[in-house]
Amino acid sequence: MTATADESTPALLTQYCSACHSGAEPEGNFNIKSLSDDFSGQEIRSQWLRVAEQLRSGTMPPPGERRPGNKKATELLEWIDQQVVDAEKRRRQTSGRSVMRRLNQTEYANTIRDLLLVDVDLEGVLPDDSVVGGFDTTADSLHFSSYQLAGYLEAANRALDAAFANAPRPWLLDRRFDAKSEAVTRRTDVYRHLEDGVAIFASDLASNIQIVFWNGLTRFPGKYRFRISAYAYQTDEPVLFHLNGGRENLGDPPYLIDYFEVPPGEPTVLEFVTEMEARRNIRLLVDTKIRPRDLQRRGGAANYEGPGMLLQWLEVEGPLLDSWPPPSYRRLLGDLPQQQISGDSERFEVVSEQPLKDAERILREFSRRAFRRATTESEVQLLLSLVQEKLRQGASFEQALRVGLKSVLVSPHFLFLNEQIRPASSGVAIRDSKRSRKLDDFSLASRLSYFFWSSMPDEELLLLAERGKLSQPDVLREQVERVLQDEKAKAFTEHFAGQWLGLREIDATLPDRQLYPEYDKLLRQSMLKEVYLFFDEVLKNDLSVSNFVDSEFSFLNGRLAEHYGVPGVQGLEFRKIDLPEDSPRGGVMTMAAILKTTANGTTTSPIVRGAWVLDSMLGTPPPRPPAGIEAVEPDIRGATTIREQLAKHRHVDKCATCHVLIDPPGFALENFDVIGGWRDHYRSIGEGTPVQVNGNRMRYKHGPPVDPTGVLSDGRRFDNIGQYKRLLLADKDQITRALTAKLLTYATGVAPTPADRTEIESIVQTVRSHGYGFRTLLHALIQSEIFRNK
Repeated sequence: MTATADESTPALLTQYCSACHSGAEPEGNFNIKSLSDDFSGQEIRSQWLRVAEQLRSGTMPPPGERRPGNKKATELLEWIDQQVVDAEKRRRQTSGRSVMRRLNQTEYANTIRDLLLVDVDLEGVLPDDSVVGGFDTTADSLHFSSYQLAGYLEAANRALDAAFANAPRPWLLDRRFDAKSEAVTRRTDVYRHLEDGVAIFASDLASNIQIVFWNGLTRFPGKYRFRISAYAYQTDEPVLFHLNGGRENLGDPPYLIDYFEVPPGEPTVLEFVTEMEARRNIRLLVDTKIRPRDLQRRGGAANYEGPGMLLQWLEVEGPLLDSWPPPSYRRLLGDLPQQQISGDSERFEVVSEQPLKDAERILREFSRRAFRRATTESEVQLLLSLVQEKLRQGASFEQALRVGLKSVLVSPHFLFLNEQIRPASSGVAIRDSKRSRKLDDFSLASRLSYFFWSSMPDEELLLLAERGKLSQPDVLREQVERVLQDEKAKAFTEHFAGQWLGLREIDATLPDRQLYPEYDKLLRQSMLKEVYLFFDEVLKNDLSVSNFVDSEFSFLNGRLAEHYGVPGVQGLEFRKIDLPEDSPRGGVMTMAAILKTTANGTTTSPIVRGAWVLDSMLGTPPPRPPAGIEAVEPDIRGATTIREQLAKHRHVDKCATCHVLIDPPGFALENFDVIGGWRDHYRSIGEGTPVQVNGNRMRYKHGPPVDPTGVLSDGRRFDNIGQYKRLLLADKDQITRALTAKLLTYATGVAPTPADRTEIESIVQTVRSHGYGFRTLLHALIQSEIFRNK
């Protein structure tokens, strides 16, 4: 029988915790007798780690209760830590650190793209992935069900349909649409017909005042080229506009294609290429300062003297195809010919004079790339037997081949990352307790490619793995550089940075238009782009990870520079900007995208932002709040400040110990509002001082002044965000340690445990000796035992 807490667990726990956490109705539904000293189970280890978390943070025992002295508490923490480490190491000797996990949606779509050279619309086919530990790559979040299997069967059908290209060459849409010929431009309240085009002065999506090019409806999915001839009218400044794409039904929400601007003077032709689904059209909306209803009140477009955009024409060409059948057909089927199906002029199928021989060749190569490793002869023959059986039943070559290919696409070897260890060298006996857990080269190739590309290894990685060379340190380093320089490495920026910094939540709330009327889609888009460009710059140039806390530069366009109050930046184009010395910006914490995602649509909360800083930047997430504690809701009426409300909250014993940690970083960011703009006063819809902007009276008022001062738990004080950043940078090791843990979670699908601490410290030491470079950190991580072991 396993020993329980009151039998062998240190007496300290029983002495100080049993009064509340025992009996039939223990506090927090946690009974110390449920703790076992057998740490082999994950659930038991998690319980003990939660005990350590509460003890380390000082939340338990609660203030006012008897508490152990520092020496005793430290001894207990060390005991728990050592038990967890020992149990984890024993587990890893038999099963490894990482576990088999499913490809997430992004990885699946990218793998299909690279495997078959097709982009498939999977919207609604596969269920959304959940997130555990901040990332959708963690094994604990990637479950599998019969419902998902049905989705993967449908996804496989769509992918193969696109790859086989059974239809005739798509009809090419190649037309020019004259603006004056579009019926919608006959409205004289917002449009003015001129000799060389149509002047557009105002647009509004909500009231459907937009130019929809109905006759430019796409018939086939693919890449389309658009060309637009236009210029800024009645102004010496460029005029901004944006393009949306959408379905035939205007009631369906459109999606943003991009923002553009046209200069004044001579007509300018803008050209771009974008992916379009079938049955989509394009809509143009001008982004001037005047709204359609205000323009109508002034008598319409005929006599309006303000700025507008003169549109001459729009051209659309696509889908753009260099050959037919497309590259996907050649990648999968080689030079096998297609033949028109008898009685169906719209369908062509691949044919073969040697069906079994060709099927074996195709399946052998396809399964190798799909399984991301060398396939066994028995695996190939099993797939071939499925094809052979369908042929025996009278199916055509393509129909039979599809069965084998579909079997590959729904195989666990394709849908899951099931990493394997390198086999022991021939003739060398290794005791099980000392068994090597190093990944074989194929698994290492997949771990590397899915880390940076969110997709399968390419041919070069697979060939190196086949030769057993990828695991050689110098070769691995060369491949990391090559992989990072590939266009597909954008996935690392989008998906790692996007989840680490919480950017996927940018649309979780919509700022209240009364309080934040300046927020628009262009500002939203600019917010996100700043973060991604900044992340890429730090990565590309091996800049110190301290730049994520504070930096002397950022990437801005005119819209974002205006929002930040940075002078001298105009236009839509982003550029690297040296920030003014007195600017509070610099680093990711003060970027508008992060500040928006850590606020709701009306107010900011030091608790939310403080918890974000502790978790994302310092790797020390605060404990979960005790049960029964109500959340603090900021007062947008302007009567009280959030600091005043939190002061009352901190007087609650259960809350005080955590808020000493959480509140200071939140207070440091209080000068930034819901959309990341600077403020000296809170905005209020109740009490306060009236506000005017550019001569217009706002619907909001200036409420109470902001107080960004604070005191850290160790007694260090700060007066503003700049001083707080400097306090954080006093411990660059912790910044590096926290980022390393996030990277490991994302890359391996498993969050670090105390058993990883020694290896993480080794990575931090390496990075420290090289100026804390971010690219150096990635190399050190990939060369580490954690990354290279199962």
